[in-house]
Amino acid sequence: MVTRAMIRNSSLTSQSDVLRLAIPSKGILEDDTIGFLRGCGLPVDRSNPRQYRARLATLTGVEVTFQRASDIFAQVDEGNVELGITGYDIVAECRAEDDRVVVLMPELGFSQCSLVLAVPETWIDVWSIHDVAEICVSRRSKGQELRVATKYPNLARQYLYDHGVNYFMLVESSGALEAGPALGSADVIADLTSTGVTLRENRLKTVAGGTILTSEACLIANREELAKSPSKLERTRLVLEAMEAYLRARPFLSLTANVQGGTAESVARKIIAHGDVAGLRGPTVARVFPKSADDDEWFAVTVIVAENRLQEAVDALRRAGALDITSVRLSYVFESKAWSFEGLVRSLHGERADGGRG
Repeated sequence: MVTRAMIRNSSLTSQSDVLRLAIPSKGILEDDTIGFLRGCGLPVDRSNPRQYRARLATLTGVEVTFQRASDIFAQVDEGNVELGITGYDIVAECRAEDDRVVVLMPELGFSQCSLVLAVPETWIDVWSIHDVAEICVSRRSKGQELRVATKYPNLARQYLYDHGVNYFMLVESSGALEAGPALGSADVIADLTSTGVTLRENRLKTVAGGTILTSEACLIANREELAKSPSKLERTRLVLEAMEAYLRARPFLSLTANVQGGTAESVARKIIAHGDVAGLRGPTVARVFPKSADDDEWFAVTVIVAENRLQEAVDALRRAGALDITSVRLSYVFESKAWSFEGLVRSLHGERADGGRG
């Protein structure tokens, strides 16, 4: 958890030194973002829910501004804020060669969805993107073009060209795209989906190879603005440290059990022999001082295991003679460095750091 002691700024931090973080202002994305920050130990202190400015309660000198998710990329690119949390789909749609945005963390673990191409269910012979390409050629020969309704013209256009769909017309819309084919305003759509339910309810289906982009919430930054201020850069490091540690801990549990044995070394060897419970680097073994006399020594063994292998780990500990097994969910796992911050530093020296995403 980030605490006030992690950064020693005075309460009189000048406005020019304040690190500004934009987050979504509406809907489930706002709720999920606030919940994510709270989980990272960076709770948003917003005394008035109608205000569009707040602060991070545990990190001095960071201002939170609430913006429409679709506007956050532009706000970061223009330097109005240094950091932003928004959907990666928006970032990918808005990116340009001359922008100043770097993707610090492309996968924050919430708001997952996919941008897909969907066609009417009545197109019974259309199952793949190759079938769509054939339809385009057929329509072109009749002087017609495939109408594609989307809010992501850049991503949709490039995807269609990349898959041999060369004759089409993009129909941009701010409303519900799913109704387009039924209303006759479009033939197919390129839109976001998380469960596919809305598509099915509107008699639409995805096609094989029709996933244009997978997306979730991501953290972006303006590299030029951060390069100007060492204090903002340091606060950014603390934000990234907290987020990385939280995300790194989520798949793991800490198991502790009592094991009887002659020495700590013999108990450690017994645990390591069961590879499923050897921990990240090995078990931690500490002597237990029993409440009553006992012939043999008892030791407390602590290991870190993946949550999806919990029962396997418990059974392995039992086979090693463990009793009194308890499980605790981890809050944070810190490494030697914040690797996303290292990527940011490299980008400030002229390298593009996009966290592994395009």
